[in-house]
Order: sequence, then C-alpha cells, then structure tokens
Amino acid sequence: MPGRNPLRDLTNRRIVLASRPEGRPTGENFRIEDVSVPEPGEGELLLKVQYLSLDPYMRGRMSTAKSYARPLDLGEVIVGGTVARVVRSRHPGYAEGDIVLSYSGWQTYSLSKGEGLRKLDPAAAPVSTALGVLGMPGFTAYSGLFTIGRPQPGETVVVAAASGPVGATVGQLARIKGARAVGIAGGPEKCAYVRDELGFDAVVDHHAPDFAERLKEACPKGVDVYFENVGGAVWDAVFPLLNPFARVPVCGLIAWYNSTGPFEGPNRLPLVMRDVLSKSLTLRGFIQTEFVSQLPDFYRDMSAWVREGRVRYREDIVNGLDHAPEAFVGLLEGRNFGKLVVKVDETA
Repeated sequence: MPGRNPLRDLTNRRIVLASRPEGRPTGENFRIEDVSVPEPGEGELLLKVQYLSLDPYMRGRMSTAKSYARPLDLGEVIVGGTVARVVRSRHPGYAEGDIVLSYSGWQTYSLSKGEGLRKLDPAAAPVSTALGVLGMPGFTAYSGLFTIGRPQPGETVVVAAASGPVGATVGQLARIKGARAVGIAGGPEKCAYVRDELGFDAVVDHHAPDFAERLKEACPKGVDVYFENVGGAVWDAVFPLLNPFARVPVCGLIAWYNSTGPFEGPNRLPLVMRDVLSKSLTLRGFIQTEFVSQLPDFYRDMSAWVREGRVRYREDIVNGLDHAPEAFVGLLEGRNFGKLVVKVDETA
C-alpha cells in the first residue's frame, strides 16, 4: 500500500523501573511495557538491540542514594550498554545494517541522534565482546589496574570476583606485566576456570570456611595491588595482607549494593585509616570514564592480546529480554559465570 509505514507493525518491548528496590531487587521493581516504534526524524537513526549488557552499577542507578550518576526516574527504561543494528537511518554517518555499540538500555528498539555510538566490525571480533573484554568491563580493568594499581614485575596482585569480566581481565593483565596474579572466586568450578583457563598463579575460594587463612598462604609476600570489586568479607581478609605502599583501585563494592540504612557492627574505620597512614597505602575509587583519553591505547592493546590468546574471556548469555530482571538479580548474588549478556534479538 503506497505510503504505508512498516514501523507501525513493530513493537518496542521495554523494561522500566516500576519501584525502587529495598535491599535485594525483586520482580516487582521492574515492569515490562510494549509501545510503538518511533519513526526517526532528520539526523536520527532507529536501532534494533541485539545484545544487552548487565552490570552491577545498574543497581546504584535504581536507588536515590548519592552517587556519581543520577538515579533513574520511576517509569524510566533501565540503563545499559547495548550492541544494536541500524534498521532505519536519516543520519549521514550511519547506514542501514551498520552494527554499533550504543547505550539503548533494556529495550528492543531505540531512537538515536548518533551521539556516543561506535561502529563495530563483526569480522574483527564477535560483536558481543564490545560489551565485555573489548568494552566497558575490559577498559575498567585496563585503566584501573594500569593507572592506579601500576603493577610491577614480581609484585603480587589480588583481584576479587576473578571469574567475572573485570576481575578475569585484571589478573591476566597483571601477568602480562610480569606480576603474580592471585584470584578470589566463588566455588570449585569458577576457581578451576581462573586457575586452569585464565592462568592465574593462585586462586582462593571465598566460600571456604578458612578463606582468610588460605588467602594468606597464597600471598606469602603480602599484597602489593588489590583490585577491589566486592567489599564485605573479602575486603576484611585482604586488608591485613597489604604491604607498605600497596595500591587499591576501588572499582566496585557489590557485597554492599543491596544494603540499606546504616551498617551494623563495630566501627572499623579507625583501624583502616591507621593502616592507610602507617603503610602509606593508596586507595582510590574510580569510574572508567575518568580515563577516556586512554581508549585508543586500550582498543589497540586489548584487541591484540585477545587475538594472540594472551587475554581470554567467557560470556554468560541469557536469551530474551524478558529474562533480564531475573538474570540481573542473579548477577548481584554471584550466580553468573563470565560476562553476563542478554541476547535480545534471538535471530542475530
């Protein structure tokens, strides 16, 4: 039929924040909506999401607590990095069929003005890696470890959540720099992966009843760099092992993300600050966007290391956008094994 708009036959499925979580998120905090797909205007393009990245930082955006980024509004689409295909373009820089890295969030289609997109080459690497080892998690490991951690040959680098996308990369990069990599992971399967496939020098199961003792045995010369992803009991075990002048890049504190109100227990801040002073420790929190000038170096180095097999990765792929909330809750509880990605377009 002349003049018929094929986009009217399409539906955008999206997941929005229905309510703010109190502690652990539940299904009631999310709402699935089906809305019409917009027609792109001049200078715009319509994206069809293929893959959605699930990452711990999203939990903070669901809260009104003070953070480095504004909280999501109720009814707003949950944020998230995506790989998408251009299905309609009225933008001079993009053609239909282009594959791009975008920030479309938890939905099947999104409208873009072309800002913040990066074209991907499917022949160079699987496009899903742009959400993992060749994307934000990989860059977080690269920039945080090399800028703040500064590992030297022969030093001991410890990383928590060592089977996850950031931790796995940190340990492998430490070894590339000649340091000794000690990973902390949860359960025999993840520990075997960190040790046997990723090539860490040692790995300790944080579920072990004698975890602190095993970690001390794995670090006979103490810890020079601790890449913090977790907090909680893992931090408690690592902190006494820090050597003078140790560096601690603080990337995440997932053990506390679901906590609400004041923390229980004794105030240990005086003990921590005493050692910060007496050991001349460096603790620095960071957000990977602070180091955006390093992105060209990251793309060059990491692409080569992945191609050469010096950096390996693992993906945990969930099929279907509707499963994103459940998978996200599992991520916060450590149920994922590798970079957690939702395959939104199951035909991709």
